Amino acid sequence: KSDGHYLQELIQKSKVTGMEIDTVIGDTAYSGKNNLVHTNQEQIQLVAKLNPILTTGGHAKEKEFDFNKDAGMFVCPAGHMATRKARTGKKNQNTNQSVTFYFDIEKCKTCPLKEGCYKEGAKSKTYSITIKSSEHEEQAAFQETEEFKELARNRYKIEAKNSELKNPHG
Repeated sequence: KSDGHYLQELIQKSKVTGMEIDTVIGDTAYSGKNNLVHTNQEQIQLVAKLNPILTTGGHAKEKEFDFNKDAGMFVCPAGHMATRKARTGKKNQNTNQSVTFYFDIEKCKTCPLKEGCYKEGAKSKTYSITIKSSEHEEQAAFQETEEFKELARNRYKIEAKNSELKNPHG
């Protein structure tokens, strides 16, 4: 069960006991947008890596698609440029918007590189890029700093204690 959505509650319970919190160290589950906003408001440093979907765009084969900055479109590995793009997702929600690029499906059907890219019978071929929120961009920059890396090295100690609490002590 993901524990990331309990962070705000845990911070409040800790503060009620008189604890002063300046840093929270957690795993990827804690780097959700709500937690980033909350820790910023509380002036708490959050040491939690962003989900790889946000940092890599969620594409294992991302390097195969190239961005043509002049056209503002992505080009597939076979050299076919997207025909249109659209912004998807709602603004001011807890989920990030994305830009979806649409490719000519007729070209995909006859493409020599279609294996692993085009699924037979598909009605469309798209490639989407997640638009990072300002909170995610700030966290991505922070996780590249030496300070973040140094603090993150302490996480294994916390996980060992959590494991001890869960397993032998129930």
